[in-house]
Amino acid sequence: MQDFRMDTFLTVCKYMNYTKAAKELNLTQPAVSQHIHFLEQTYGVELFAHNGKRMELTRAGEILKRSALTMKHDEFHMQEKMRHAAGDVQNYAFGATLSVAEFMITEDLERFILNHPESHIRVEVANTKELLMKLDAGELDFAIIEGEFPKDEYEYLLYSQEEYVAAGNKKIAERFRGASIKDLFTERIILREPGSGTREILENELKRRGLQVSDFANLTEIGNIGVIQKMLQAGLGVTFFYQATIKGKEELQVIRLNDFKLRHDIMFIYRKNSIFEKDYRQIYEEFRENGKMDKEGKFQK
Repeated sequence: MQDFRMDTFLTVCKYMNYTKAAKELNLTQPAVSQHIHFLEQTYGVELFAHNGKRMELTRAGEILKRSALTMKHDEFHMQEKMRHAAGDVQNYAFGATLSVAEFMITEDLERFILNHPESHIRVEVANTKELLMKLDAGELDFAIIEGEFPKDEYEYLLYSQEEYVAAGNKKIAERFRGASIKDLFTERIILREPGSGTREILENELKRRGLQVSDFANLTEIGNIGVIQKMLQAGLGVTFFYQATIKGKEELQVIRLNDFKLRHDIMFIYRKNSIFEKDYRQIYEEFRENGKMDKEGKFQK
């Protein structure tokens, strides 16, 4: 069981403020200070430093934070495994970003469910930032994401590579065929909400070119891919997302730009140094199994 002072440490990391941490933990500020002092004495290092009025983690504090988050996650997972050890039901909880959940893992998930008919499987769909928070809190075992993440805190395996394209209705796709990305700046850009992996890819690519989303004539933000697709069909603008998103939709087409060709890695991630790493890798291999199913719904190896 993780020491209660470690929870205090993680809460201080969350706010970088003793007063706010004390309020969330329902403790006095001196008690929070005592908990941090105890940890610093135990490990023989300083965990926090002050840069002017700003509080920040030391390098030792960063190491402890990463380790503490993994331990917290593993303890939660261990409790779940112990709780269900006596029964036949296995619990799986994982996250996926919206584009991944809707367009990239449905067949893999279907095969996984057929192979584990007695299991309880919970899939949470959210943007990358929210999923990372749930992983750290122990609410999820692993996640399949498209957005950026700190690679020093998570183990990661390549799940797939997806074409990332500009898209619009047939008329717009034809008008801008062979054009440059700057030529699209005359159009309204329709994007997911800030924090979504699909949007981050475009923002990072534009930044690399010295450009930004505000260079487009107008911006519309919508947190639902289906609605974005309908707006594109109506000719209300252009967007950038995965080519898989418009598969089978004849009304929408890729805008073939002369200076934009991008593939993006979809990653399977879990907390680094987890004691359950073997379990997660086994799930990854089963998700990525390319064999055919037999009549009973099992994989043919």
